Amino acid sequence: MAVVKKLSRVAFVAPLLLLAGACGDDTKAPPAPPDAAPVASAASGPVSESGSALSADPVVRAAETVARLSDEDLAGQVLMPYAYGGSATRVDPGSAAGNRKLAGVDTPAQMIAKYKLGGLILVSFTQNDPTGRTNPTSNVEDPKQVRALTGGLQEAARQLPAAAPLMIGTDQEFGVVTRITEGVTALPSALAIGAAGRPDLTEAAWRAAGEELAAMGITVDFAPVADTLGPAGSAVIGSRSYGSDPAANATQVAAAVRGLQGAGVAAALKHFPGHGHTNGDSHEVLPVIKQSAAAWRAQDLPPFKSGVDAGAGVVMSGHLDLEAVDKGVAATFSHKLMTDVLRGELKFGGVAITDAMNMEPAMKWPPGEAAVRALNAGNDMLLMPPDIGAARDGIVAGLKNGTLKRERLIEAVNRILTLKFRTAAAAQPDLSVVGADEHLQSVAALDAASVTVLRGGCAGPLVTGPVTVTAPSSREVARVALVKALQAAGVPVQAANGAEIRLVGYGDKPVDLSPTAPMTVVMDLPGILAYAKSPTLLATYSSSRQSMAALADVIAGRATAPGKSPIAVAGLPRSACAR
Repeated sequence: MAVVKKLSRVAFVAPLLLLAGACGDDTKAPPAPPDAAPVASAASGPVSESGSALSADPVVRAAETVARLSDEDLAGQVLMPYAYGGSATRVDPGSAAGNRKLAGVDTPAQMIAKYKLGGLILVSFTQNDPTGRTNPTSNVEDPKQVRALTGGLQEAARQLPAAAPLMIGTDQEFGVVTRITEGVTALPSALAIGAAGRPDLTEAAWRAAGEELAAMGITVDFAPVADTLGPAGSAVIGSRSYGSDPAANATQVAAAVRGLQGAGVAAALKHFPGHGHTNGDSHEVLPVIKQSAAAWRAQDLPPFKSGVDAGAGVVMSGHLDLEAVDKGVAATFSHKLMTDVLRGELKFGGVAITDAMNMEPAMKWPPGEAAVRALNAGNDMLLMPPDIGAARDGIVAGLKNGTLKRERLIEAVNRILTLKFRTAAAAQPDLSVVGADEHLQSVAALDAASVTVLRGGCAGPLVTGPVTVTAPSSREVARVALVKALQAAGVPVQAANGAEIRLVGYGDKPVDLSPTAPMTVVMDLPGILAYAKSPTLLATYSSSRQSMAALADVIAGRATAPGKSPIAVAGLPRSACAR
């Protein structure tokens, strides 16, 4: 299935100047920094049905497009559901049944046509994914399949009255939330990146990831996570965060935004106003943020501000109750947060999108009413509505009965179309960039910088003689990867009776530790190491193949461990080696 070149990605090197034109938006977009390069634009815009060329300027072109859209067209542009099936036009019977239940159609292309959609999210489900319960299907397999799928989706979008590119998003955070795993260059988790503390490496790695996403036809990555972890952490965020230091996180978030958008993929900061100081999971309940307003501004807001200042194209609202600002109201539905703070205070001029509307806190109201409430709060796009038709109909009804002002909907669609026209103006990378050697080298440098020794030696081989690598059964892939990496590094490995290297990862508990292991390595949140008895304790915060290769080099004495834990671990230093 050919990928349409006109619908490919643009280098996102300047903050979005997403002006609403005649929409009545009185929020000023942030100025581009003095050294920002101009955003590339298409050499020639497509020709309208009347034969007149549309403007190449994304802002002007968005306003021109909005002016000729019906109420149903406008309503469709603010919807970003998921769909069943790995192809736009050919699906198996099970996927067709899922699409019929969700949208009354058989294929993703038919869903786009019926509801005149502005976007679609690609999803997948894995056992250890904390976000998996909102993703009942998977429509990604490998880069070649994803590129064919996105090409077909864009072809369907071109047939709509808007004739605008489709916004195609996915949650490619890396670490425990990674949608496309086969064949791509895997970055370490955000917490590992925080441990490395090298924004230059962060930007290079995210640029590599962005190039691969752009080659596959992804236009928006729902990353980076801008949440700052509190002392108690957050079970649903965990290693998805860069750590507990808001200033360090702010630097890392900005670097990730520059990398992604420099490769032509819009970055989406999440989960505004911050999910790191909560104990609840917003997939199931409405978590409460109990910080004072001053503490929230000092601890949670800085990474979002830095991401906005770096030019992030998208901010995702969280289903979170920030009591100090708007008690009892989820941020998704809070005008105080989504408009007064995000637009007025942070001067965000891009697209605000909700977290999944099929999550429990967003299902407090029927889908149509929830859609109108989210738009009125200041969101521009609605992610994964539980009933697409009801959401669309609720928006149209809101226009007619006055509960949703036309100016607010037009403002939202203007922002969405401006972003889409910006990201559609440059040539799409060839699929050969996926897994390219230079990408692997960029990410390998970041992995090497993240390895942390929290207890034990700092130079030379950390073990002598043969080793045996053990792990809970759910860590078998990582265990095998470490075995192969150790062998490649010259460390003898045997199936049993060697010096035990115990691996633990996401969701593991103290009972999963081995009390007699000379070495324990954590591949996720390092807090579990407080219970480990091993004389040598290390953290990679991530379980990718390249993370295991970097770990093997440290164990073999071929490399040092320069990382520092981005969060405190009871009874242990941030690093036993790095200063």
